[in-house]
Order: sequence, then C-alpha cells, then structure tokens
Amino acid sequence: MYSSIMSLVFLLPIVAVVNLISNQSHFLMTLLSLEGITLSLVLFVPISLSIMSASNVSISVILLTFGACEASLGLSLMVLMSRSYGTDMLNSLTANKC
Repeated sequence: MYSSIMSLVFLLPIVAVVNLISNQSHFLMTLLSLEGITLSLVLFVPISLSIMSASNVSISVILLTFGACEASLGLSLMVLMSRSYGTDMLNSLTANKC
C-alpha cells in the first residue's frame, strides 16, 4: 500500500509536466497543469520529510499558500486576457499587437 502511494506521488509531477508541455494552446490548461505540479509538491514534501525523519512539516503549508497565490494570479490574468483578446488561446498573444 505504501509503495503504491509513493509511486503515485512520484508519478504526479511527471504527468503534470508532460501535460504542461503538450497542452500549450489554452491558458486554462496551462494553469491547471501548474496547479497539478503544485499539488504534487504539496503531497511529495511531507512524505519525503517523513521518510527522512525530519520534524519540519510546516513547509507544506507554505507551499499551499504559494499555490493559492499562484492560482489567484493566474485566474486574474486569464480574466484580463479573455476580456482584452476575447479568448484564452495562447497563440493570440503576439508582440506585434501593441
């Protein structure tokens, strides 16, 4: 049971990074991939600290705080982009549309 949880925790960031690389058309999919990476870090850090017998588990709360800030900034940027350009497609962002 414990080994299956560890393999899942090690597999989550790999799947999230592959999803981030492969789905770069929509801004929302990119944000969801970044949230998957953050969630896998929040799961990975306490498990790895418990394996190393470290007592500082409060780092996961700090990671959750940064993840919430990342999510709120990403959603506000997506709302701003969809209001400005009318879509959340990343290929609509070009430098010559100033």
